[in-house]
Amino acid sequence: MADVTLRGMTWDHPRGYDPMVATAAAFAATHPGVTITWEKRSLQAFADQPIGTLADRYDLMVIDHPHVGEVARAGLLVDLNRVGRGAEMTALAAGSVGLSHPSYAWAGGQWALAIDTATPVACYRPDLLTTPPRRWDEVIALAQVGRVALALVPINALMTLFGIARNLGFPIAAEPGVLIDPDHGAQALGALLELSRLVDRRCLGLDPIGIYEWMGRTADAPAYSPWGYGYANYCRDGYCRYPLAFADAPGFGTNGPRGTVLGGTGIAVSARSAHPDIACDYAFWIAGADCQKGLYFTSGGQPAHRAAWEDAACNAASRSFFRNTRATLDSAWLRPRDDGYMALQDAGGAMVHRCLTGEQSVTDTIAALNAAWAGVRA
Repeated sequence: MADVTLRGMTWDHPRGYDPMVATAAAFAATHPGVTITWEKRSLQAFADQPIGTLADRYDLMVIDHPHVGEVARAGLLVDLNRVGRGAEMTALAAGSVGLSHPSYAWAGGQWALAIDTATPVACYRPDLLTTPPRRWDEVIALAQVGRVALALVPINALMTLFGIARNLGFPIAAEPGVLIDPDHGAQALGALLELSRLVDRRCLGLDPIGIYEWMGRTADAPAYSPWGYGYANYCRDGYCRYPLAFADAPGFGTNGPRGTVLGGTGIAVSARSAHPDIACDYAFWIAGADCQKGLYFTSGGQPAHRAAWEDAACNAASRSFFRNTRATLDSAWLRPRDDGYMALQDAGGAMVHRCLTGEQSVTDTIAALNAAWAGVRA
């Protein structure tokens, strides 16, 4: 067989890029003549760029699960249920943490394999805070004395709104044309607005990475951040000046860590690849238990496989990140994945952000979100 080069696209962060490079090198070492090269794009571009554009140029793609409705309709990716790997697929499903694996299933197909998982959890500085809050009222009390930060860029503002609503038990997108009941939406957005007014205004321009960079590299940073997507990198020795610790997300009243919005990434194979079999070999390998708890984690990844989340070495190297946030991940909420949902997500984040900056009322923001969702579902 002639030499084969596969191209892959992932996201620009050590957690998203470094394990892909390391696993590509290891795969090539055991598959003579095969080379896998990885490129990276910004986190925002990762969320926004159409899958169709990527499928034309790359054999392998790291994707977000909300795109699966779009890709299932358009036939952009290989349906991994149809590549003759039933036993491996069954094992991956059994090894899923929370809904990580099924989040890439849609319309009878499996459009990616979970390799990374995350959901909003609590982060804190162990040198500044001994015990993190477990209830929302405790978070507010800590924020009132200036010790809390929160990622409030548009996409994170929307995800936090959804997470608060789901923690309170409010349905989202459960009825045709209705994203959220106006009274429920007003209560959830009101809670987010209250907290946003108590944190430093710079939070309005920070995503979770920005928050953790601030907390992990600045002596007088906030001690605590609730409901930001977890990054185990910041727990590892040597990654930042002040190693961070993570815990389950706080809840309202006794609701506990439930309802945060599932994130993470999966590896997909382009339906236009000239070498789909080799691409699938690589994808199934890096999604499997041995790679996930081994090379994928040690090279900087945040695995999606239960074998890694329960592994003593992975927890020891990350200040028990996996053990301490597992309950939140297992109870995370799965966003709509319909074809068209991404349009609502793009527009909705800006709407919530305008409310937090005082440009739009709570009532008008919820009405605008419902109108946008009705337009998507029309």
